Amino acid sequence: MQDQVAQLYLGSNTLEPLCSPLGRGEVAVFSQPCPTIENRENEDSAAVIVISPTTWVLAVADGVGGIPGGRQASARALEVFARRVQRIEETTSLLREAILDGFDEANRAVLALGTGGCTTLAVAAIERDRIRCYHVGDSAVLVVGQRGRLKHLTVAHSPVGYAIESGMLDEADAMNHADRHLVSNVLGSDQMKIEIGPKITLAARDTVAIASDGVLDNISIDQFSTLVRNGPIAKAARELAKTTLDRMRQTEEPNKPDDTTFVIYRPQRSGRGTKQGERSA
Repeated sequence: MQDQVAQLYLGSNTLEPLCSPLGRGEVAVFSQPCPTIENRENEDSAAVIVISPTTWVLAVADGVGGIPGGRQASARALEVFARRVQRIEETTSLLREAILDGFDEANRAVLALGTGGCTTLAVAAIERDRIRCYHVGDSAVLVVGQRGRLKHLTVAHSPVGYAIESGMLDEADAMNHADRHLVSNVLGSDQMKIEIGPKITLAARDTVAIASDGVLDNISIDQFSTLVRNGPIAKAARELAKTTLDRMRQTEEPNKPDDTTFVIYRPQRSGRGTKQGERSA
């Protein structure tokens, strides 16, 4: 097994998406503070955690705004979470167990800060060609097929998110709703609950994306799905970042200026075929 690597982007400001090979695929990470507030601290964090040549974990944490310590909460949560997941081999635990323990340890660490800060945490765990999502809060994980079919979307832990899921509110109305900033489940709470998604098999040209609400409060799911799957991953990441930030700067609704963070992963690099009988990592 190769050396374990955790690349953390804690309250970072990546003016351009950072792109890198990951297994036989590619990953892109972007994170910027709110573009309409001068000298704003970025309260979002992201991580790419390599467990083995065929296993990795992608994560986004969004420190809750309007509460002191949001940036510290998201950074601390990801640091502790990554450390626990990286210890998987020495503890001989399954990846699922390590991730759940990571959420619990991260929650305790945020509570121990004593600042009252809290954060969301959304995770995509990928083993060869299988993905499973875990999340707390309203940061989202999406799996989009090559032709744009939405294969998976996590439900936001928020009043608006639950209203959309129940059919009481459509997406267009949700993007303009007065309560779209509220979140009902976070790390930094003794009532934290972890939602576990189903195992999904990834096709070679699927796209996995994790995004803070700064992205999905400004861009519809259909537009997001189109942007993340079109063109090379670096181009897709640049277009997603530009579209999101431009929307935040406009005066017409919907627009919700906020920190912007996302991780995009594709299991197969552009221009590379998959040999017959070979699985996509």
